[in-house]
Amino acid sequence: MNGQFKHVSDHLSQARPAIAPAAGGEWGAALRAPNEFSEVAAAYAWCTKLARSHYENFTIASWLMPRQMRRHVHAIYAFARIADDFADEQHSLARLDEWQRELELAYDGAPRHPVMVALADTVKRFAIPPDPFLDLLTAFRSDVNFRGFETMADLLGYTRCSANPVGRLVLYLFGFRDPERQRLSDLICTGLQLANFWQDVAIDIAKGRIYFPRQDMEQYSVTDADLREGRVTAEFIELMRHEVLRAREMLLAGSALSTLVGPDLRRDVLMFAGGGLAILRAIERARYDVFHARPKLTRLDYLRLGWHAVGGRLRL
Repeated sequence: MNGQFKHVSDHLSQARPAIAPAAGGEWGAALRAPNEFSEVAAAYAWCTKLARSHYENFTIASWLMPRQMRRHVHAIYAFARIADDFADEQHSLARLDEWQRELELAYDGAPRHPVMVALADTVKRFAIPPDPFLDLLTAFRSDVNFRGFETMADLLGYTRCSANPVGRLVLYLFGFRDPERQRLSDLICTGLQLANFWQDVAIDIAKGRIYFPRQDMEQYSVTDADLREGRVTAEFIELMRHEVLRAREMLLAGSALSTLVGPDLRRDVLMFAGGGLAILRAIERARYDVFHARPKLTRLDYLRLGWHAVGGRLRL
């Protein structure tokens, strides 16, 4: 699932079907002895190890998170990471169905997988409903059967399940459950995922995925062939300007969330929103040519984002 969690499991027990390790190696070996993870602390440590092994995809989500919250974020990340592997690497609806059954066991108080042992503790501590996790699984299933999007409304329907649950889960960790904060969080999460889509047009084309709504492509006279051949035409540039503007408007509007949360969460809100805006600036600096070189953030960009977030400011 592109933008929020980029890309394990082996035999869970003799009573259940096997889930093959998506990441291979040590993760699969660990899961051959699930009883070792009966202790919650060990399960959290397993999730943290997985999160840190993919740290390049986890920077914004973890840089400024309060230390006492990190293990809970790691548990959520691990849940999504494994599901993402089942969708993007194994293309397996059966694995996703099994992962949902493991989630149901966790909510029933009988978790078995180390991720679910940790997650069961997290959702109990913070009274998190299953809906955000189920929405993520819905999005992963649609990734397996990717069909593209006819309209922007269709694309936003996808991001509602693929991106927005992430922000809502973080809000739950900090005790926020109200519709207004969730609405603003949704704007940030969707805006960030759209920024990731437009940053990764070439990567997604190679996977056979086009995230541009077909209606938008028709409006700007951009064809599938244009994208496959990497043509940076005047029409493509106008399409990109249109999509970048929409993502920027969402990120700016959603950044108001930073004024409605405490200082600990405020930093992460500003990192998320600021990170999305920085990606959009990188696309613009590349003159919308996302085919010949992927627009990406530098270490200096991240340092600037962190500096502004610590100061309570959004880097525009």
